[in-house]
Amino acid sequence: MAQDEKVLVIERKVFEEAGAFNGLQFDVERYLQKIFAAGVPRFMDRSLAEKDPNYKQLIPYVIMSCNGKYLNYIRGKRAGEKRLMGNRSIGIGGHINPADDMPLFNANFYEAYQAAVKREVEEEVSVQTNFIDRIVALLNDDNNEVGQVHLGIVHHWILDEPKVSRREQMITQLDFRTIEELQSIRDIMETWSSLCLEGLARIAQQAK
Repeated sequence: MAQDEKVLVIERKVFEEAGAFNGLQFDVERYLQKIFAAGVPRFMDRSLAEKDPNYKQLIPYVIMSCNGKYLNYIRGKRAGEKRLMGNRSIGIGGHINPADDMPLFNANFYEAYQAAVKREVEEEVSVQTNFIDRIVALLNDDNNEVGQVHLGIVHHWILDEPKVSRREQMITQLDFRTIEELQSIRDIMETWSSLCLEGLARIAQQAK
């Protein structure tokens, strides 16, 4: 982690005023309106944000599916977040960093966030097919030190074809599996993926 890396955050009180929860929250619009209200999201040093639970780092968590099967992979030895290394994951994503086209404090920031999500995903994997992008849930886990300083925005990318390949060396053993197959390996999943797996059937229904 670069010492001066800036990451996108909101104050924890914004999350609590919208309604604190643990696990998945499917009342997406209510939270997005609060999170992306003018003046709410901002950038701060990641070194500070990682240690201060008064802030929540916003993390897009992109689940990809095609024909009832879901992308999953192992986080390899070069994983940027060492605390998650070696676990299987069904989510692609990471911290949102500043970019020239990300104007905070105005009504267009949500669109800029969406563009940043695509950039973040493209750093990790190459998606060689058309897809639909839907925000399907919010994800929170205050039961551990990692979760206490992060808030997940769960995207569901519905792919036309299962054409995804890795860009980052941290991505290993990438393939597509059914919900049932994923349930059988839940004990080796990172916490956020395990929580998403609980709601995956509901997420799948939203795609119909």
